[in-house]
Amino acid sequence: MIDFTAKDYDMPHSKAWCPGCGHFLVHKILREAIAEMKMSPDNIVFVSGIGQAAKMPQYIKGHMFNGLHGRALPAAMAIKASNPQLEVIVNSGDGCLYGEGGNHFLAQIERNSDITVFAHNNMIYGLTKGQGSPTSPKGLVTPVQIDGVTNETFNPLAVAIAMGATFVARVFPGNAEQTKHVFKEAIKHRGFALVDMFVQCVSMNKTNTFKWYKENTYELDADHNQGDKIAAFTRALQSDPYPTGIFFKENQKATFEENCAAYKNNSQPLYERDFDMKKLKKLIDARRE
Repeated sequence: MIDFTAKDYDMPHSKAWCPGCGHFLVHKILREAIAEMKMSPDNIVFVSGIGQAAKMPQYIKGHMFNGLHGRALPAAMAIKASNPQLEVIVNSGDGCLYGEGGNHFLAQIERNSDITVFAHNNMIYGLTKGQGSPTSPKGLVTPVQIDGVTNETFNPLAVAIAMGATFVARVFPGNAEQTKHVFKEAIKHRGFALVDMFVQCVSMNKTNTFKWYKENTYELDADHNQGDKIAAFTRALQSDPYPTGIFFKENQKATFEENCAAYKNNSQPLYERDFDMKKLKKLIDARRE
């Protein structure tokens, strides 16, 4: 436990985002959430891929790993598996997580890795100059899709629920209190936690703006049953307007780390164990026979 304020988690260097970018608000609310949870920076690892959202780990105090485009999730899984005592938090964009990283998105849900995934969903590729992303709405005109996006829009919440994710949520950071609450619940959750976040890209997406998100979202009803998968899936299909909040969560499913053979009879983190080169050589040689 540590007594930090949100400001204490900030890094002093300037943030390489456009004025008005939605990532600024996420950065603020996330720091407030971890400060209120009294999380030590020594025990947090922020992981990302490539993109504007993927800069987030550079701007919050804690350990960080910045990987390849679309490859944030396998890195996060490996970090958590090597030391399950760490809080592993992924921040990346809709293109990185659902496009280039779509296969890893599915795999981590199936494994139920004990990681938290904050998907910055601005419905566009913001770093690479504004082409349509997996979550771009059909008809959105971009510099590449000059006649409008024709692909079906990827629905990360519906896919995650159908695949068996154990925590699925959506937030609009303009609703700061709900967002902070969901952030805390996602971080505390045991298992794979997805929080899809509607954030505006002021430079590349002039359609899905802060005002648009505010006018096209509503909070899930207080009586929404978060343990009802069918109800969660039904709500995840809604888009006019989009619901926000925690759609689904369960805690009965074992995590990847709990199922890992390396921890069946030994709870000592992998990074603390002795490395036996002779055993490794014997194993490799056996595979060559």
